[in-house]
Amino acid sequence: MVELVKAGTSDALVINGISKRSFESDIEVGAPNKCGPSGYMSIKFHTKMARLNHLYKLLVDGFIIGGAILFIDGDRLTIGRIFISPEHHRKGYGVYMMQEIERMFPAAKEICLDTPVWNIRTNSFYQKLGYTEYKRDREIVYYTKRIK
Repeated sequence: MVELVKAGTSDALVINGISKRSFESDIEVGAPNKCGPSGYMSIKFHTKMARLNHLYKLLVDGFIIGGAILFIDGDRLTIGRIFISPEHHRKGYGVYMMQEIERMFPAAKEICLDTPVWNIRTNSFYQKLGYTEYKRDREIVYYTKRIK
């Protein structure tokens, strides 16, 4: 069984480890070094996100294999990040997670997210899911998707 549910503070340690492994695996798809977004390897950050109800966990048969940080503001949903443990990449869990996020927030009229320019995997992934680039700078590509 696969499900995306809110994470609690007790999940922060496991989610933090998955986040660290996932983002550091981006070195294989163009990352300049083993790095990630702010707080990607901070238990304190993930605990705070859980406390503020922004942290979600992806469960497969009861085991956490990924996570998401989501922010809703009126009819706009911002996906701060999604990540899946590297050993579960390319198994459809990312597509499931994105579809589930859209389903979980029916009031959202627009979903926004961003990803590094160098990350070929995530840029093609978001485009495949119907996200449209609306802005780009030297480091980041910004995407949006209008929900009907």
